[in-house]
Amino acid sequence: MLQYAFKRALSLCLSLCLASVVIFAVVEIAPGDPASFMLGINAQPDTIAALRAELGLDQGKFVRYLEWTGGMLRGDFGTSYTYRSPITDMVVERMWVSLPLALYALALSTLIAFPVGLYAASKRGAPSDFAVMGVTQLGIAIPNFWFAMILVVIFAIKLRWFSAGGFAGWDDGLFIGLKSLTLPAISLALPQASILSRVMRSALIETLSEDYIRTARAKGVSRTAVLWRHALRNAMIPVLTIIGLQFSFLMAGAIIIEQVFFLPGLGRLVFQAITQRDLIVVESVVMLLVFAVISVNFFIDLTYAAVDPRLRHGS
Repeated sequence: MLQYAFKRALSLCLSLCLASVVIFAVVEIAPGDPASFMLGINAQPDTIAALRAELGLDQGKFVRYLEWTGGMLRGDFGTSYTYRSPITDMVVERMWVSLPLALYALALSTLIAFPVGLYAASKRGAPSDFAVMGVTQLGIAIPNFWFAMILVVIFAIKLRWFSAGGFAGWDDGLFIGLKSLTLPAISLALPQASILSRVMRSALIETLSEDYIRTARAKGVSRTAVLWRHALRNAMIPVLTIIGLQFSFLMAGAIIIEQVFFLPGLGRLVFQAITQRDLIVVESVVMLLVFAVISVNFFIDLTYAAVDPRLRHGS
């Protein structure tokens, strides 16, 4: 197990190194100069040059890349061009919104998908199975930002159960904070629950056709017991893969939802940084999100090895 974990950790480090090069290169070749954008079109060339020197943009790209990556290794993401404040503080402040939102949406997605997938697999071929799959297909097809606006109209404007936007903060209590994130979390969880339930159903149906399942059934084990004791664990590998990918998407792909609900999260921070040409913020936040994605995949790989011992022995 330790050897397997070491190999996956080495792969993680190599992936992060490659990702840092790609992110820096893509952001750097994007058109537009941050200093010219900040000073406006009427700024004098010497003023722009002075600001570029102050921001460190007059240095070579390779030097700036080394300073950026070296700072990240020390936990220093640099200073925002626009706000002139440490990016680490900005990220930590907004992480208290994005991370709970992603976990909340993932929890809702999992709580919905597992019983739906189990029910559909146990009723394979029945009218109820087709009905459930039709509903999940509809959930995948509906854009989450459109669904978010429908939720706002119904539960915020008509019923007034929730606020239409903004984040109350955690200082007023856990319940108030979660209440502010409920509608965004439901908006994000709907398509993810639909995808996860379909994957759960497919994995269970494939597992239920294995020989050892038929042997257990021949020994008199009930279908429900076979489903819970034998099939579920062996069907978890593709399900864990989707859960890991969904968490990564919920962390990095909630920009539109954060815009709809005016949430001060990482997605909104990246959006504002792109519009303001705050390149150092874009690079640092995107790199942090890539690190989160790769780290989640790393822990999912370790979970694979815990679930399936064959992976630990390379078989």
